[in-house]
Amino acid sequence: MKAKIHAAAGSVALLAVVCFWLSTAVAEISGDADTVAAVKSGILVGMVVLVPAMAIAGASGFSLGKGWKSPVVARKKRRMRVIAANGMLILLPSAYLLAGWAGQGRFDAVFMMVQALELAAGAVNIVLLSLNMRDGLALRRRPSAVVRAG
Repeated sequence: MKAKIHAAAGSVALLAVVCFWLSTAVAEISGDADTVAAVKSGILVGMVVLVPAMAIAGASGFSLGKGWKSPVVARKKRRMRVIAANGMLILLPSAYLLAGWAGQGRFDAVFMMVQALELAAGAVNIVLLSLNMRDGLALRRRPSAVVRAG
């Protein structure tokens, strides 16, 4: 049951980050200030889904990986630490800043720099979450490939 919860939460988190990233890219390409503001506001609202999904995926993943002596599990743990730090230090603060600035119609050079940082950090998290999903699916298919301490 814990593995299913972990997989579901991880999938929701990855899907949310991909949706946020694509929505941002499309809005920026459109060049329409109202669209950008709506997307930035929507992303902020979407954090209500993303943050718990990430917390559940992280907590269940660490619980599932406890006691495993596998390079695959170790890589997943290392990636999750980077994903969490990236989210807490860059993505979440950027979402708040950009939503506020977009709501005020402030689309200056600082907005664009923070936007570029947010897109880069989001792309990193998409790659890392995807790699974790790939490795999780591989662990599920090949349980003999990992060794439990014990």
